[in-house]
This record gives sequence, structure tokens and C-alpha cells, in this order.
Amino acid sequence: MTDNAKRSRTHFNGSHHPVVDFWRREVGGISPRSFSDRFSASENMVLRLEVYRKLAKHKGCVNTVSFNAQGDILVSGSDDRRVLLWDWELGNVKLSFHSGHSNNVFQAKFMPFSDDRTVVTCAADGMVRRASVLESGKVETVLLGLHQGPAHKLCTEPALISSTLVFDLRTQAPTELFTCQAVNPRRRHLEAAQLNAIAMDPRNSNLLAVGGMDEYARLYDIRRLHGDGSSRAADHFAPPHLIGDLHVGITGLAFSEQSELLVSYNNEFIYLFTHDMGLGSNPMTSPPEDERKDSVPMAYKGHKNVETVKGVNFCGPRSEYVVSGSDCGRIFIWKKKSGELIRVMEGDRYVVNCIEPHPHIPVLASSGIENDIKVWTSKAAERATLPDNIEMQRKRKPRGWMYRVSSPQELLAQLFFLQNRSRFSEDREEGEASSSSTGRELLDRILNFNDDDDEHVSDDGEDGVSRDDFFS
Repeated sequence: MTDNAKRSRTHFNGSHHPVVDFWRREVGGISPRSFSDRFSASENMVLRLEVYRKLAKHKGCVNTVSFNAQGDILVSGSDDRRVLLWDWELGNVKLSFHSGHSNNVFQAKFMPFSDDRTVVTCAADGMVRRASVLESGKVETVLLGLHQGPAHKLCTEPALISSTLVFDLRTQAPTELFTCQAVNPRRRHLEAAQLNAIAMDPRNSNLLAVGGMDEYARLYDIRRLHGDGSSRAADHFAPPHLIGDLHVGITGLAFSEQSELLVSYNNEFIYLFTHDMGLGSNPMTSPPEDERKDSVPMAYKGHKNVETVKGVNFCGPRSEYVVSGSDCGRIFIWKKKSGELIRVMEGDRYVVNCIEPHPHIPVLASSGIENDIKVWTSKAAERATLPDNIEMQRKRKPRGWMYRVSSPQELLAQLFFLQNRSRFSEDREEGEASSSSTGRELLDRILNFNDDDDEHVSDDGEDGVSRDDFFS
């Protein structure tokens, strides 16, 4: 039998035929693990995704969703400052508690090897906190550390790391790892690059990527950090055409199972970098743009990322797909290798910010501006097709948590950033229209700055930390 004939018996429309794979598994021709991976990676599963259940108990935007290692429990955090643990299959809340934060919870994750009894959180108040579920069912939360600005993301392996701080949970003492200095000379007036995203390489837990308010995703080797905050990034990644662009920043990062780095830019596209696309520790001395054209990253297009700080992710057992939310309230799914857009799903009335894949099966959890979480499973009777008009239809809504600055210092930083963006608008030939738009955005930030002074009181009745404590 020819190779083509063999492939035709095991493939259908370019992918493994599930019926043939099922038969091969039954006769021992394919291992159960390989069958499960092929099943989960099937494009057919992606095209049959639909909402399985809506989880609605939060009283604010849901900014974070994450599965435990087994995949049977989902943890979520919200603008209501509460953390909920869900039995997502049944739709029941297993546990609900106040996070201890004084502002919107941006991320909540289970700590590995904690029997799902330890949840770590970070928030707009800059705090990183640990919640411990006691045998009695009572929850105790403690402050681990405090950033100068909002703490958007954290990672939990091999240690708890939030932005530029690493925490030893035995002593609860934070240690500063590094400060991300501006690379572009025209950004040198900034004390440091504000960070929005952090990710750890699953194949090498010594490699840590961060991204924020400039065009560069920075890669650090934590074995080579000095411990005094002065360490430089081992590598930098940016699409050639965005280098020197003062208008873009990074909102989301993710590593694939193959150590590829996925980077989502605001008001731009999503890009996939391989390790050989790095610009080195000093990207200003990297090869000229003409020499970099042979290593242009794959781009994923079609979504809109302007209104909020959106994450980005892979799904599939071997990171076969790229997923992102959008300002149009939809979820976009692309094939990783080709960049082909294969699925667009309605995920929120306004904006989808978070999409989290299940660790073992083809299930997604998504959240956004609405107060609920949507769980997606491949149960649709028919395969979905792309809509005729994928152009974003803007849905107006009071701006989400990205625009609810949590301190006067952050307000000033954002105003300065916008003013700087206006100053260099002629570089992008935007002229008066850009200046006018930026002026309106400056005014919008000022008018919408909400500096409430509510104090937090924990579930235990203990006094929390007030805003005056942070900003006095």
C-alpha cells in the first residue's frame, strides 16, 4: 500500500478521522493517550463548541478563570473582589470568599500540590494575597506583597511570581527579581516599563516571559538574576514593524507546549515567536530590519484588542490552536501552524477578556464584561461555519476594569503615556485627528477616575487595608 493510501485511511479533511482512530484504539493500534490527544485536537471538536453552562454568581466583571490540575474545579475572580470555586459540570459554587483585596481581582490561581486548598490572587490594588482553605472550611487570607501599581498576572511554577516579585510561601517574603527598563530611547523618560502579562515556559521553568507598556516581550532566565532588581532580560521579542512604535503595548502572553511564545498587542495583532526570532539582550544592536525579514512571526488577525487588557492562550493537547477574546464580544480561534481563522463565537454582550482551556479535554471557560462565566463543550449537533461578516461591530459599554485606575500615581502615569502618544502621532501620519482623539481620551480618564476610600473587612471580621494606607 502506498503512503498516500495509508494516509487516506487515517485522515479526513487533513485531520485524523475519529472513527478510524477509535477502531485503531480498540485493536491496539493506537495508545489511549494518543487517541485522547487526537480526539481533543480534532478540528471537528473546535467546530462543535457551544455554551454548555453559564456560571452566574459574581456581581461584577469576571476578570480571571482558571482550572485546577485535575480540571474538575474552576476558580474565578471578579470586580466584586470575591473568589469563587466552581463545580463547573454541575454549575454549583463549592466555595465563595472575599479575597481580601481592596480593588478588582485580576487573577486567581490554585497553587500546585496544595490539594486545591491554596489560592493565590493579585489585583488592581497591587496586592498579592494567599487564601488558605482550612479543614473547618473557613478561609484565611494573608498579604504576601505589594506592587507599586496594579498587579495584573501571576504564575505559580516553580514558585509564585507576580510581575517582578517572587514569593517564598514558607516565609511569605517577597524578593524583587528585576525592573524592566525602557529599551527605546524615546521611552527613557519612563522610570520602568509597566507590566501587564507574565508566563512561564512549560518545558523549562527557568524561563520567564513578561510584557507590558512597550513593544518588547522580555525573556528572563531566573537562574541568572542578580536578586537586586538590576538584571537584564536574556532575550527580547517584537515584530520587526512594531520596533520603535510608541503606540503599542502587550496585554497577553502564553507559552506553547513547544516553548513558542504567543504575544498579544493592543490595537494590533497576535504574534507567535520561536526561540530563534529573539533580538538578544540588547535589541537596539540587533540586525537591521532587512536582515530580520526572514524571521517574521506568524500573525493571527481578525479580533480587536483596544478596550481592555486581554489575555491570549493556546488550546489543544499540543497547543494546536490559538484563542483570544475581542472587543466585539466574540471568541476567535485560529490554527496555530497556518494562522487560519476557523471559529468565531459569541462570548459576551460587550468584551471577552479571558479564555482558559481545560487541562485534559476539549472544554473552554470564558469571561468578560458580563458578570457570568461561560463553559464551552463540543456538544453542538452541527459543525459551525465562519460568519459572513467578521468585521467588528462595536458595542458600547462603560469602560471595563482596565480604565478603572487604582491610584493617583497610576492615573498620572496613564495620562503621561497618552500625552506622549499624542506628541509622536505625526510619526504615524495621524495629524490633528489623532491629537483630538487623544485629547478626548485624556479627558475621559480624568472624568472616570474613581478614588473611593472604602475599607475592606474580611469574612473573618478582621480589618483589611484601606486605600489611604496605600496612597498616603
